Amino acid sequence: MQSSDWFSLSWFYPETLKNFEYEYPWLFYAMIILPIIYFLVEWIKGRLSPKIPIALKKDTLTNDFSAILRVIPILLLLVSALLMLLALARPQLTNERVEQWTEGIDIMLVMDISESMKIEDFSPNRLEAAKDVANNFIGGRFQDRIGLVIFSGEAYSLSPLTTDYELLKSYIDDIDFKMIESSGTAIGSALAVGTNRMLESETKSKVLILLSDGDNNAGNIDPLTAAKLANAYDIKIYTIAIGKEGKVPYGKDFFGRTRYIENSMDVSGLKEIAKIGEGEFYRAEDNEALVKVFETIDQYEKAEIKETRYKDTKAYYDVYLKWAILFLLLWLFTKSTFFSNILVD
Repeated sequence: MQSSDWFSLSWFYPETLKNFEYEYPWLFYAMIILPIIYFLVEWIKGRLSPKIPIALKKDTLTNDFSAILRVIPILLLLVSALLMLLALARPQLTNERVEQWTEGIDIMLVMDISESMKIEDFSPNRLEAAKDVANNFIGGRFQDRIGLVIFSGEAYSLSPLTTDYELLKSYIDDIDFKMIESSGTAIGSALAVGTNRMLESETKSKVLILLSDGDNNAGNIDPLTAAKLANAYDIKIYTIAIGKEGKVPYGKDFFGRTRYIENSMDVSGLKEIAKIGEGEFYRAEDNEALVKVFETIDQYEKAEIKETRYKDTKAYYDVYLKWAILFLLLWLFTKSTFFSNILVD
């Protein structure tokens, strides 16, 4: 409803008046007291006025419409005063708009896809479990840019930093052991590729999450040197050692029976990388533990969401002021006319 349509009677509908916010609501008490004061003054005047006994014939008494007309000017003035008080109460409507924004975090997921990730101490195996958790992790982010590096004997950038989470999830779903043919675990190369992908980032928070089940045994870059390079660019590193030690299931034998192999893990290198990268080292020995690790990292690396509120307040006092002036003009017009001066015959 526009204030330009001030002549509409809808401004006086109860629901319209109820929807308003009033800057000075205490004026409503004056609106209640004003008529009471008027009638009280009239009553006192009537009591104090001298009474002259006059004998009137019954047929000289009037009860016609002229008696009602005498009251009209007073009613017009009273309505005008009430409307002025309503205008002074400043009825208004407020439209509040909230904008949320964040600078976001740049996150690089660095995932091991070496042959040992086929081990089935996770369901269905280490790599598939890591893919599922990574997808869930991505789904819980908000406006963060996330990239993806995979590695075994070599490191390969599968996705640059992006906010297209659906595309990123499709890349993760397509990860396969055949993507990199060279064997081994080139952790140093993977860190270097991940760091290189984040060199042009201007985001204040940069995080690299390295997930592997072994120590560095391939590539031509030392992992600790690569970690120091990442730290020089203010990249925090979280490392996750995935897998159990001892006998672990690994595929089927000729007769379809589960085959077990002996598995050992040296996690000292991953611990040192996390220390240099000023992050944390985690150990996950089953699917549930891996989920909890990513949930912990997710809580640590939350971008600060900032909120800006816009308040658009529109006042409508002018509508009721115009009505008050209209009734005041009507009062001025009627107070000196036959409405107030009509005589009883």
